[in-house]
Amino acid sequence: MLAVLAGCAGTKSHDSKNLTTNSQGRYIARDTSRTVDLTNPPVDAWDRIRRGFAIPNLNTDLSQQWTDYYASHPEAVQRMAERAGKYLYFIVDEINRRGLPTELALLPFVESAYNPTALSRAQASGLWQFVPATGQHFNLKQDWWRDERRDPIASTNAALDYLEKLFEMQGDWYLALASYNWGEGSVQRAMAKNEAAGQPTDYLSLNMPDETRNYVPKLQAIKNIIADPQRYAVALPPVGNTPYFVTVQKNSDIDLEIAAKLAEMPLDEFKALNPSFNRPVIRGDHGPTLLLPADRVEIFNANLTNYKGDLSAWKVYHSRRGESYASIAKRFGVSEATLRETNDIGSRQKVASGQSLLVPGDPGAGGVQLASLAAPVGALDAAPAGRRILKAVRRLPALSRRRVKDRPLLPREVDAELVPAMWKRAVFSNAKLPQGAVDRDAYVVCVLEQLHRALNRRDVFAAPSNRWADPRARLL
Repeated sequence: MLAVLAGCAGTKSHDSKNLTTNSQGRYIARDTSRTVDLTNPPVDAWDRIRRGFAIPNLNTDLSQQWTDYYASHPEAVQRMAERAGKYLYFIVDEINRRGLPTELALLPFVESAYNPTALSRAQASGLWQFVPATGQHFNLKQDWWRDERRDPIASTNAALDYLEKLFEMQGDWYLALASYNWGEGSVQRAMAKNEAAGQPTDYLSLNMPDETRNYVPKLQAIKNIIADPQRYAVALPPVGNTPYFVTVQKNSDIDLEIAAKLAEMPLDEFKALNPSFNRPVIRGDHGPTLLLPADRVEIFNANLTNYKGDLSAWKVYHSRRGESYASIAKRFGVSEATLRETNDIGSRQKVASGQSLLVPGDPGAGGVQLASLAAPVGALDAAPAGRRILKAVRRLPALSRRRVKDRPLLPREVDAELVPAMWKRAVFSNAKLPQGAVDRDAYVVCVLEQLHRALNRRDVFAAPSNRWADPRARLL
């Protein structure tokens, strides 16, 4: 999408409107776009960002071209801003704590479009696009289980550490940002080359690659739009001045899918907050920190307390050298394709090399009554109808274990009052069962449906609008 302007990327522009130079001959600006009312507190995170602008504006032709480009694609800017909403409060808070310019909170717009799983051709990854070597230098763990370059908290701290270091080294935010993109060594060599030739060593005078030449102008363009979104017809999503996520420490293995269910949130949203985990299970011995929306933590903890069974359906298998993947897959009851996909094993590799593999563990009997579906304590017991439903529910396990072919259910063993009139015939007069027998499966679903209605909560059966169209389709 951004290749549209590639043709002009290498063109130097010394259009220095609103720029002046300092005693070292480097360009600085007379303003930083901070036309804000400081007499009132910020209304949201965007306003908070505007109040912290401190990097001089780079008002060049190239900055204007990128501003025009982004303004002509408002939907793309809005999508980036929506993704940013999950992380902005934390990032701005950390920037403010360090006393840094809030323009840095906009840098992931340029780096990754605020996509925490973005991966470049150079293998740069995460919101802040760390290449592997730089990530290791800033202690971002990268192994088979996790890649902290994608961790919103760890990568943000590393990126701000790096940017602080670059600014202290260069003394100029333009050069610091160019160094972040191109590497401090490359920028210093370009400055040394200009100095040897008797040329200025400011940002606009350096000979840079196209990507770096466009880097600061892109940031300036995003800054221009955030500073005055109405002018560019961009509708920024609301982002409050409160934390979007909070941290939860874990010391035992837990599957991503189970963690998302305990938090009662879609798996893709859980992964968006926890994108650093490479596998379907999070290892407890790594001391992981989970990120959860602030309004999900209480529900997560309540569901975790009520959970019965293992929190992970996976275990680590230490393979023997020369052992075939087909035999390993057969041993653990999984297809070889699934085993290879889960463990990133290429099709050319036929036998194991003694590595650790992730395989299905014992299925267990995990289950949880979701906290958001739980009735208030004693609510059902308080009314005769509730007591009737609970009595029927408590009988269901015994009825479910009954082998129908040995002895079918009889009307005296069930509560006919809990069967809707339109389903009396299906429950009590199933032509496939002996005369006078009860259709167990249909009756179980009827009881569970009555329980659900009594709880007066969300639809746990995900039933269609015609709830009684086919009760067998909703058996748990």
